[in-house]
Amino acid sequence: MNPVRLSMFAFFLAVTLPAMAAQLSGDARGAVPHDVQQLVAIDYRAMQNSDTAMALRDKVMPPDLKQFDEALSKSGLNENHDVDSLAFAIFRAAGATDQVETVGIAQGQFAVDDIMANFRKQRVKPKLVRTNQIFPMGKTGMVLCFVDPSTMVFGNNEAVKQSLDARDGIAPSMLTNGSMMDSMRSVDSEPLWSILDQKGTQTMMKQLLGQAGSMTDYDSVRKRLIASWYSMNFQHGVVFDLTVSTGDLFAAATVSSLLNAAVAYKKVSGTDDEKAAMAATDVSSNSGQLNIHFATSDSTFHTLLNSQLFQSMVH
Repeated sequence: MNPVRLSMFAFFLAVTLPAMAAQLSGDARGAVPHDVQQLVAIDYRAMQNSDTAMALRDKVMPPDLKQFDEALSKSGLNENHDVDSLAFAIFRAAGATDQVETVGIAQGQFAVDDIMANFRKQRVKPKLVRTNQIFPMGKTGMVLCFVDPSTMVFGNNEAVKQSLDARDGIAPSMLTNGSMMDSMRSVDSEPLWSILDQKGTQTMMKQLLGQAGSMTDYDSVRKRLIASWYSMNFQHGVVFDLTVSTGDLFAAATVSSLLNAAVAYKKVSGTDDEKAAMAATDVSSNSGQLNIHFATSDSTFHTLLNSQLFQSMVH
């Protein structure tokens, strides 16, 4: 899955969730492979309790995530009660440079014995990877595995196998990825957050910049974009904060200037919806970090959701 597309889905999914935290347990973190390009964590219970959030989910969820969601329902889980949080990790496949896999990680209080009894009743037999039991999720082509009573990994067979290799210490996990762990500590107290590695950050910034991303100034600093993270807070309207780490004052200032120029242009020449969005956006740089701050009222944001600007961002 394209990391930008997952990023946009997560951004718009979160707008009506109450302020709770989507933190990952040690086992969940250990099940994320080392070469993770993007990790998104969502307070799933809060999402299920919001009719508006569910409507937004149905509107913007990419086909990949719809398949994940349907597979959860068919696995014997009652996702409304069992799943507290969901995370999706996009990681580079073992031995591949450009190929990526996506694994889902669900956390909650699972009635594992009842779920296993349901599998036996349906004559579903697991495959073993070492001591791990991997079960098919209906006819979706996906599988699941409980790494402990409160943590389940799911996805296609190869993605789950590589997740289990990381969790069992056969391959390195995200726990040994210092850059991504540092990024996560900046945001994991929020109800929705995401972290991106260097490649994921460069892809996201290219899309955010649009035509400005093809300018010589951006090309000169692109490789200096190290990592990024964003979070949502909506206790008082809608607040979105994105930080891009460059470790370089010049790089942060250059990208900040390009984005501010794009914002200023849209404020003058954009549609009413674009002007409203740009008026709510602040771009700055400080100590080698680029900061994008977006804040608006619930009513204004819901107007943006139905705009052409929103549609162009999620498609």
